[in-house]
Amino acid sequence: MNFIDATPLQVDAALREAQLAFLSYKNISGKKKADFLREIANEIEALGQQLVETAMRETNLTEARIVGERTRTTGHCRMFADLVEEGSWVDARIDTALPNRTPAPKPDLRKMLMPLGPVVVFGAANFPLAYSTMGGDSVSALAAGCPVIVKAHPAHAETSTLVAGAIQKAIEKTGMPSTVFQHLYGKSFEVGQALVNHPLTKAVGFTGSLAGGKALFDLANKRHEPIPVFAEMSSVNPVVLLPESLKIDFEKTASLLAGSITLGVGQFCTNPGLIIAIENDGLRNLAQKLSEEIVKILPGNMLHQGIADNYNRRLVETLKQQGVSIEAESIQKGNEHQGHAVIASVYAEQFLKNHLLAEEVFGPFSLIIKCKDLTELHSVINHGKGQLTSSIIGHEDEIEKHKNLINVLIEKAGRLIINGVPTGVEVCPSQNHGGPYPATTDSRFTAVGTDAIKRFARPVAFQNFSDALLPNELREANPLGIWRLYNNEWKK
Repeated sequence: MNFIDATPLQVDAALREAQLAFLSYKNISGKKKADFLREIANEIEALGQQLVETAMRETNLTEARIVGERTRTTGHCRMFADLVEEGSWVDARIDTALPNRTPAPKPDLRKMLMPLGPVVVFGAANFPLAYSTMGGDSVSALAAGCPVIVKAHPAHAETSTLVAGAIQKAIEKTGMPSTVFQHLYGKSFEVGQALVNHPLTKAVGFTGSLAGGKALFDLANKRHEPIPVFAEMSSVNPVVLLPESLKIDFEKTASLLAGSITLGVGQFCTNPGLIIAIENDGLRNLAQKLSEEIVKILPGNMLHQGIADNYNRRLVETLKQQGVSIEAESIQKGNEHQGHAVIASVYAEQFLKNHLLAEEVFGPFSLIIKCKDLTELHSVINHGKGQLTSSIIGHEDEIEKHKNLINVLIEKAGRLIINGVPTGVEVCPSQNHGGPYPATTDSRFTAVGTDAIKRFARPVAFQNFSDALLPNELREANPLGIWRLYNNEWKK
């Protein structure tokens, strides 16, 4: 298929059409939005094997991975359908008037979350379904009542086109505004720039590199009217190994880490890129066991040539740094399209002097940081930047003794894990997939789970409105039957 970059005129037309759709879509009931989201899920499933085979061809991912992503994508649609149908996500709050209050009467005030407006979503390279055309950004924006314009990722534009077609069918079947979802192509930075700079764009969703996300963030903040950019970017997801348990459990820990580091050829945003531990016999044994595991893992094709080139460039650059040694690597190096697994190590003293070693190497790579004592381990953790996740592996009684480590990691990451690895992001209401910069541009929000909807909504208060003028969610009769904070008491 031939994919042509959108012109400035096409970008302008798309945003104008999105704004027109917003004027009606924002007022559509949660029940009808839920029907729409469920129908999108049905239409994506109806694409069947064609979608699976197309995504496999474009991304080098396995059938099992694509089928899993499709299930996650449709599950996300249905989860948000349930959320908007139930309705309490709008956080409705009602304080009725007290006209006889002294020294001044109290007005009637009611507040709820309302949609922002047209949202631009950039498809992600490493998730052709779950973080792309109808991924978490698109579904949560549509659920909030915002029209969506997706810029397809050029690495899987055909897959994106198939999903966009499924969404269009769902629009027609459920009677939604025809331009509530639109799909554009664009390899060039100029297309993305035009989308972000357009005055009708009200928010941006992005998953990708730090350079890409920061560029979009900077663009959005230079606008005459700055807008939020919810970008998930760079994370090395440190794993802290506590010394006493490491001496006993090094084999189990090594196997766990080897599987996580090489899962999906290391192309997950939650890949454990740093392993931090005090040097002792347990760490030496772990490195040996990790080496035994890694050599067995064959190189795999990476998602596209750009990711493979970047991995190999960053790998060479990192391994050239002073004090860095290779601990283990795949026996086969692979070709230029592949990523072979590498575990390296460096002493904490060198790590703390070299900021490059704390940067993400996107692929099947992890760096062991050898600390001479607990004080140095604390220094490494305090030196760390914002992360999506941080993990601690140790026995419960040992972890209890190191609660101060947890307190530091809370300030550094959006999700903390005890005795587990960061790969595998459960989609559920309690999930938080976000973290301090550079993990994301706004650590107050998650990109996964039902709270992701709050990125694309803002609070609006209504003072002294009659029932007839109020949104349904704030009316006295509560026709939707949702939970509301009514005069400081939660009522349905």
